[in-house]
Amino acid sequence: MEKINKKEWGKSIASFMLVLLMMPLGHALMIVMEHTMSPTTLHFAAFAMGAAGLATVVAGVFVSGDTRQTLFGLTGGMLFWTGWVEFLFMYYAGRFGTQPLVDPATGEIVTRPEYLIMPASFGFWMMVMTLYLFCSSTGCNFINWLQRHLLGSKRPRRVAGSMTRHVAIVTFMELVMIMWVSYLLLMFCYDDVFLGDRHPVTIAIGAACLAGAGMIFARQLRLPSWGANIRMAIATVIVFWMPVEILGRIGLLKEIWIEPMEYIAEMTIILITFILLYAFLWSGARNVRSAVRSSRNDASRTNSH
Repeated sequence: MEKINKKEWGKSIASFMLVLLMMPLGHALMIVMEHTMSPTTLHFAAFAMGAAGLATVVAGVFVSGDTRQTLFGLTGGMLFWTGWVEFLFMYYAGRFGTQPLVDPATGEIVTRPEYLIMPASFGFWMMVMTLYLFCSSTGCNFINWLQRHLLGSKRPRRVAGSMTRHVAIVTFMELVMIMWVSYLLLMFCYDDVFLGDRHPVTIAIGAACLAGAGMIFARQLRLPSWGANIRMAIATVIVFWMPVEILGRIGLLKEIWIEPMEYIAEMTIILITFILLYAFLWSGARNVRSAVRSSRNDASRTNSH
């Protein structure tokens, strides 16, 4: 008999690496596009990227298989975030003359203009969170914890059901919401009016996120399904990426994805590894689906006899 508490190390590491590799690739893609396209072409290409991301997520609703739907949501979500969130902030920051934050000692850009105005979207993030907190039951552990403490004994009646569950949409929303709140938290921490990038609280938040990523990964190890494992990996990676960003900010980590033209070999290795891993998960999902279909056909033939 298979052990109930079996840890899925292989699936968890593969899922973690898949999502982890998307983070530097997303950053590098923005930098490469900025350096190789004219401003007009860049904005049209970015808008097309966001549209392609949304189309990919919607197409995932009609795809069969939990793993494939998850991959559609993950891929579409990253394209959507890069094209319609980050690049749109960049466009309007540039159009209306928002200045970057510059280190007075070195003259280097510390925070790009688009990230400086991103905290203004906090109210929109809270608007979406209000919908999740008071109108829907969900599988998110953090939202469930908030609902238990905010609604108490009234929770079963207030959030008795969930919204229609499409795995691609669930994956997409998870990615966008966690990315969004992570940027908001980082920008709050980096702001000298509140804390500052070297403030002890900022460092403590980074350490807490590193520990939190370990706790989430421990839960991820107990998920035998590829789709569920990848979705949990999204939270693991983004929380893990918080201390990575903070270490890069204070100069203790070299962020090669910010200068991809200077690290072509390294970024190429990351890209090839990501493609191979993605292809492996995609083909694995196809094989699982074929095995399930074959099993159902065998059962049907047995019953007919």
